[in-house]
Amino acid sequence: MMKDLLRTADLGPRDVEVLLDLAAAFKRAPFAHRDALANESVVLYFNKPSMRTRLSLETAVARLGGVPIMVGRDELQLGRGETIEDTARVVSRYARAFVIRTYSDVEVYRFAGAAAIPVVNTLTDGHHPLQSLADLFTLAERFGHLQGPKVAYLSVGNNVVHSLMEAIALAGAEITLATPAAYACDTGVVARAQAVAEATGGKVRSTREPEEAATGVDAVYTDAWLSMGDREAERAARLDALAPYRVDRRILSLAKPGAIFMHCLPDHRCEEVTAEIIDGPQSVVFDQAENRLHTAAAVLLALSQDRLDGGGGGR
Repeated sequence: MMKDLLRTADLGPRDVEVLLDLAAAFKRAPFAHRDALANESVVLYFNKPSMRTRLSLETAVARLGGVPIMVGRDELQLGRGETIEDTARVVSRYARAFVIRTYSDVEVYRFAGAAAIPVVNTLTDGHHPLQSLADLFTLAERFGHLQGPKVAYLSVGNNVVHSLMEAIALAGAEITLATPAAYACDTGVVARAQAVAEATGGKVRSTREPEEAATGVDAVYTDAWLSMGDREAERAARLDALAPYRVDRRILSLAKPGAIFMHCLPDHRCEEVTAEIIDGPQSVVFDQAENRLHTAAAVLLALSQDRLDGGGGGR
């Protein structure tokens, strides 16, 4: 059975169904599993600042009856005061699960490899699996299914879109990635997502043309052009390269009537998206934010109760 969720590709198609069903159940009845983590603690390690991730995970743990213990880089010196493996072994003696938000994917894999408890990656430089599950859940809510909707992603290649394309592929949906050549997605992630999509009936395409990507889709998704850790010196170059990818009225008008706008937040109005779009009636960004809570609860419950097969083998 699956012990950890380190990237979306660790999941199999059935796992996605299980998690989305659980998320829907949590949204209907938030406290239905309030004894699942009774008398247990979950350690939340944040090496990057966060609002949505921290609040949603702490709330999810509490709704499952557990105690969230928040620690930062000063309390848990991964790889500095002691080895990552030793820290993992010690935490495993205290807590029921470990949630991590940091930079290095390698550190997360090392921790999970030594830990005896479930480890959940809530964001690294390479992946953002919990966000992708919230995105799928939001799409399923809006369209009633996941086999039909077509998604366009217009922005930089980053952790958000890496996990998003893996999720779309597992669900048998379609996504077109539109990124500038200088800020493209990881080619290995794209290739693997395309292979998974072939097996599930989905599609993962790439283009340099934002208009081509947005035409006829059901959802237009973007993300911030500058992320945490990016150097401010890159700002001018990024703004220039990404200006054609801004989601505005013209771009959204190319999508289907009734198409939705998606963003993982935080946003930078008038950079990657105009205010009239993100604040407009087609925007579902706050549904996505809320759904982070329900999908987080689903992941913690599923991992703690061995409900996932881990058929993806994404590592």
